[in-house]
Amino acid sequence: MMRTMVKRAISIFGVSELLILSFTLFSQAAFANVQVAFLSAFFVIVGSSYAYKRMVNTKVSSQEEALSPERELLDTIEDPHELYDEEPLNEAPAEELDLKAIVKEEKAKIKTFSFKSMKHGARGSVSLFRIVPYIFLILGFIALKNNEILLLSFYLPALLGGIVVGSLLSRDIAA
Repeated sequence: MMRTMVKRAISIFGVSELLILSFTLFSQAAFANVQVAFLSAFFVIVGSSYAYKRMVNTKVSSQEEALSPERELLDTIEDPHELYDEEPLNEAPAEELDLKAIVKEEKAKIKTFSFKSMKHGARGSVSLFRIVPYIFLILGFIALKNNEILLLSFYLPALLGGIVVGSLLSRDIAA
């Protein structure tokens, strides 16, 4: 299974590189634009997919969000917000209810922005598998612009090609 995925990835990437090589017929500048744009988009998509897969696998293996032992999995799926629990509701008349206490209690249940939630969000976005491709994208664009060979008519469609090929190969990564 792994061998077929690797063979498929190499064949898709090889065919796309052969197509890119054909741009040398136009000019060296066209080839450079297509190659830099294609590789930039390809690395961004594949790197992001791989980083996301690693983050999900880490979270699953560490069991950070384990289900409470009182509720079964089927109960959690059918009633995620515990709307049909058998706990008795407060049947007191409206005059006797302390609305301020109820509001404070409900506000405490709402997740707020905290350092822990920021750390969790940053874990996926600060991965080297995501940062390095974006650096390559920026530096490649700057290099083309500084050498005065940036041709947007070749660069922008090549970005789309890199996205498509990266998406095809990232499906294998996510599987």
